[in-house]
Amino acid sequence: MIEGPEKLPAGARGQGRKRSTMSSSQSQLWETVDVIREADGRYGREAYFFVMAALGATIRTLPPERLRDPERRHLSGRELLRGAVALARREFGSLAPTVFREWGVLLGEDIGRIVFQLVESGQLSARPEDTLEDFREGPDLLTELGERAGRPSNDTGKAGPGSRGGRGPEHRP
Repeated sequence: MIEGPEKLPAGARGQGRKRSTMSSSQSQLWETVDVIREADGRYGREAYFFVMAALGATIRTLPPERLRDPERRHLSGRELLRGAVALARREFGSLAPTVFREWGVLLGEDIGRIVFQLVESGQLSARPEDTLEDFREGPDLLTELGERAGRPSNDTGKAGPGSRGGRGPEHRP
């Protein structure tokens, strides 16, 4: 799906406000995220850095033969979503659903929107065949994080009136 910079920005966990200690590429990423959020503020600032960190962490788990081949190093939306869930579990543990809610990131599609905002701003690259649909087919992040954190899911999979089939509250304009 996407490829990012070889070095990930510091501050994926919200520490990037100390701009004097950041490299110029990290500072540029913060500035880019601020511009994105001025136009579309639905996601928390740190969510963008988390996505970049998840991309890097997921790429680092690829086997060496895949890493050597630029065509195969490219991640699918589903691979990035799995990597984001794994990183969220490691970094935030049982608080991961709370952190994601705070950032406004509830669905795989939200990760995809962040990715494509970063692609449009030149921070990431995508292939012509990559689409937001690749992320819509992924898991409900809050359910995935809640279930895997050892708590039972409240999602019965049944859609009631005004519901999104257990996919959380509507937050799109």
